[in-house]
Amino acid sequence: MKKLSYIRVGTCYYKIVQLPTITGSFNETLVPWNIETLRNDHGKAFIGTIKRYDGFACLPSHTDFKQEFHGFYNTYSPLPHTPQAGKIEISLRFMNHIFGSQVELGLDYLQLLYLKPLQMLPILCLVSKERVTGKTTFLKWLKAIFENNLTYLTNDNFSSQFNADWANKLLICIDEVLFNKEELTERIKYLSTTDFNKLEAKGKDKREVEFFGKFILCSNNEDNFIKIDTEETRFWVLKIPSLEKEETHFLEDLKAEIPAFLYYLEHRKLTTTHRTRMWFTPEEVRTNALANLMQNNRNRVEKELASILLSLMETCEVDEVAICPMDALQVLNRTRIKTDLTQLRQILKKDWKLTNQDNSLSYQKMIMWLEGGLGLIPAKGRYYTVTKSFLLQRFGEEQKFSEMMQN
Repeated sequence: MKKLSYIRVGTCYYKIVQLPTITGSFNETLVPWNIETLRNDHGKAFIGTIKRYDGFACLPSHTDFKQEFHGFYNTYSPLPHTPQAGKIEISLRFMNHIFGSQVELGLDYLQLLYLKPLQMLPILCLVSKERVTGKTTFLKWLKAIFENNLTYLTNDNFSSQFNADWANKLLICIDEVLFNKEELTERIKYLSTTDFNKLEAKGKDKREVEFFGKFILCSNNEDNFIKIDTEETRFWVLKIPSLEKEETHFLEDLKAEIPAFLYYLEHRKLTTTHRTRMWFTPEEVRTNALANLMQNNRNRVEKELASILLSLMETCEVDEVAICPMDALQVLNRTRIKTDLTQLRQILKKDWKLTNQDNSLSYQKMIMWLEGGLGLIPAKGRYYTVTKSFLLQRFGEEQKFSEMMQN
């Protein structure tokens, strides 16, 4: 018969239980236990033999794990697998499928998760409109590797004020992501680079805890599953292709290689060096999928203004136009795009980083004729100059830009 295990943390008693899962494995968890029940089950003398701790602490480590540290009970879960040399062909093939040409960076990412769990890492985003890509399999594989130190969230879970179930996890995975609100984006950006977070459980006061979580987002929406700006450096977005063929037992084969894969990560030499707070440089993790996301995240006013300016340049056969915010407002109002002068000034000065004239000068003002066409008329003002090359560089080639505007 297996020996029962109990602990006392502070003034509370807990039973350490092995919670069975549908996969046949067990997850160790702590269940609050009543002292009267302990007396009834094991006798009064047994209570004095229970191991006592001053409190809980969460100290992540995979290669040098300690359950007890200075009288505190470590709530971080040790990994169930012991590294052992072996074959990892299936694991490396899967890594090549997920990370493509950036597979060495992907291996560095997993190696850092395993050897340096406190290291900040980019927000990894796996996106694809196609089905049977392996995104969910990748999350399940990571769950098998890190077990209790990885948790799944939904959009609603992440937006909830209560976070006690994930605030102390190494990996926070959100499948089918669709963050329509900018505050959710700001929240995940803040959490990806902070060392502390406020832990809040129902019926309990907030308390500050150390935070070391890394986020992995998966979505079938490649274009706008999250709102980010063009200067963002915290996201690593990968477009995942479909698997050539669906293998029924692929996940089981990956799990069988976990001990050998951990041995490989433990002895592999990193191909990158620690050069930024998130280890990787923005240039190293920049991808076409990230560029696509940034392009499609530009607000509708900016897209419409750029489209109008390009149309004007084509109509008047010029490579640049002068524009004042009031000119843009009058034309956009004709197209039923809701905006104001404050937003237009922000687009021109902050987003496009243009500088207007110091004094009021003569220029050709953009107008929209009654029949809907665009034209230029003489005017005076402190205008900004927008070039065709700038718009094409910012929004892509003309054909892609036209396709984007039709979406």
